Amino acid sequence: MILEMKVPSPGESIKEVEIATWLVKDGDYVEKDQAIAEVDSDKATLELPAEMSGIITLKAEEGDAVAVGAVVCLIDTDGVKPAGDAPAAPVAEAPKAEVKAEAPKAAPAPAAAPASYASGTPSPAARKILDEKNIAPATVSGTGKGGRITKDDAVNAVPSMGTPTGGSRGSERTKLSMLRRKVAERLVAAKNETAMLTTFNEVNMTPINQIRNEYKDAFKAKHGGLGLGFMSFFTKAVTRALQLYPDVNSMMDGDYKIAYDFADISIAVSGPKGLMVPVVRNAELLTFRGIEAEIKRLALRARDGQITVDDMTGGTFTITNGGVFGSMLSTPIINPPQSGILGMHNIIERPIAVNGKVEIHPMMYVALSYDHRIIDGRESVGFLVAVKEALENPVELLMNGDAKRALEL
Repeated sequence: MILEMKVPSPGESIKEVEIATWLVKDGDYVEKDQAIAEVDSDKATLELPAEMSGIITLKAEEGDAVAVGAVVCLIDTDGVKPAGDAPAAPVAEAPKAEVKAEAPKAAPAPAAAPASYASGTPSPAARKILDEKNIAPATVSGTGKGGRITKDDAVNAVPSMGTPTGGSRGSERTKLSMLRRKVAERLVAAKNETAMLTTFNEVNMTPINQIRNEYKDAFKAKHGGLGLGFMSFFTKAVTRALQLYPDVNSMMDGDYKIAYDFADISIAVSGPKGLMVPVVRNAELLTFRGIEAEIKRLALRARDGQITVDDMTGGTFTITNGGVFGSMLSTPIINPPQSGILGMHNIIERPIAVNGKVEIHPMMYVALSYDHRIIDGRESVGFLVAVKEALENPVELLMNGDAKRALEL
């Protein structure tokens, strides 16, 4: 029986996918549920499993865009699984005849190529181009008949400007994945379709560092190796600020504003296929342990290429951490249709004034990009100040005065 394998729907809004990689070759025998291809949608990369065992015939090439429901391969379920290669039988070695060695004859020396009057001589069109480029014909290798310099040789000639020669000047043209093209499209749309502004502040990370240094070992031991990172503090600070400034937790829908009474926080993570933004649902209800566990789960799924469309759908606000790559300051781009994104950066010890004295503290710049169509300056600045206040006084504002209880120790 010939089974037609069709592209399943990765999500309700996805109408087309792209064959990223075939994991099998045409004519291979495949087992049921074996991954036979990786397909890119505009939101994630998914594996396509074989629906039955049999001999496969591919009906699409890598890089082809195919509609959801289209046939991408055939599986002949009557095909027989090939037996393993049997070891070759030893072949008896024929007796060698004794042959008297004979000295090899020297190969005749190749005749020198006759000199050609055309060698190094440019054609009229080539000479005009070389003159315009101020390139001497003697510096150009001719590929025409007899070594003549052709028009193409002249067009491709690069004038010598005293730079070293002989280095690689290759280039490669590759098609972007559907996911990367969608990311590019959304980023351009965010710049063109929103009134995006960015406001900045700085955070003294000393209080958070003190808490982590004091409790991180106990936290890891109590919660099965789970680390106490910065993201749980920032997520808690953001959910608190969103409750104080709800306009930042809203988005535009035509002439209407949609406001949310929950905080689904998109966390930007880097995966093998590019930037992913999985969502931590109802982050305002999660403990420090719950936030760290959910971020770890989503990050591992992104790293292993197992992230799904549902994992990245929704989100009312985004946090991105460029500091892990060494970024000191940036203006993060809004993740549409959201109205705000918080950018974290690297931590650097800097001198600051504390109670009239100069002290050195670990400092981080933070940036809030927001859609000015829906968020005014008062709300945006107030939101970022609220984040700063919570991070600089975490025990009181994020832990209800009891760090051990908040960390479930």
